Order: sequence, then structure tokens, then C-alpha cells
Amino acid sequence: MITEQATKEEELIAEEEEELTPEEKRKLERKLKKERKKKEKQLMREAGISIKKVEPKKASGCERALAYLTSWSKNPEEWKFQKTRQTWLLLHMYDKEKVPDKYFTILLDYLQGLQGNARDKTVQKAEAFMKEFDGSDGEDPNLLEKCERIRQVLQLLS
Repeated sequence: MITEQATKEEELIAEEEEELTPEEKRKLERKLKKERKKKEKQLMREAGISIKKVEPKKASGCERALAYLTSWSKNPEEWKFQKTRQTWLLLHMYDKEKVPDKYFTILLDYLQGLQGNARDKTVQKAEAFMKEFDGSDGEDPNLLEKCERIRQVLQLLS
């Protein structure tokens, strides 16, 4: 059935090709291809066969940022600055789940080279966080770990 449709479509194309410009031919071919795919999907649905497209998994912001940091430390010749990755790292550097300890030590080395406005903002935010945590009770272990990271960043950048 599909082959009959395909041959009919090819005959139509052959007849109309003589009259059509190359642009019109291309449009017609696309239209016929789209119709053919639609019919194939309909037949597949009727037969009960699932048609799921598998999307390749994209790396999360976390994975990309940590790969950026690793690239900076292990392969500096091929490393290239990426503002979005740096911004992500600066926003999440105090979160132990997003930036594990083994990456935090690399991040501290990376922060030594931080310059300009990014450095100033990082120090300001760290000081603000420290003041915020000074006012709260220090019982929460996650809070203590975060405070320790903030203290390390302040020591490094101040």
C-alpha cells in the first residue's frame, strides 16, 4: 500500500516537474514527504506500535559547570572562559550537593584568578551571607558546612 502511494507520488512529481521551478519542486517534494510520514505514523498507530523519539540527554547546568572547572584545572591550554559556567559556579559554590568537596578545592584555585566585578560581587555576597549566618543559631550541619565554605572564600579573596 505504501509502495503504491509512493509510485503515484513519483508519477505526480515527474508530470509536474516539467512545469515547476526548482523552488516549487522542492516545496512539493517536502509536502509529499511530510504526507508520507504522516501516513506511516498513522499505520504504525493503528498497528499498535509505539513511536517515541528518544531525545539525547543534555548535560545539566551542574554537570557542564563541573566539567568546565575540571577542564580549567586539567587542560588549561584547551580551556576557554565561559561566563555562564562561571556564573553558575559562583551562584552555587556554597551548596555541597551541587559542588562536591573534590570540586570545591578546584574552585578555590579557580577563584584566585577571579578579577574585576565578579571578584567584588563574590566578596560582597560572601560577607552578606556571613552576616546572615552570624545572626542564626549554628546547629544545622548543612549551615555549618556552608559557613566554612564562605569563610574559605572570604579568606582567599580578601
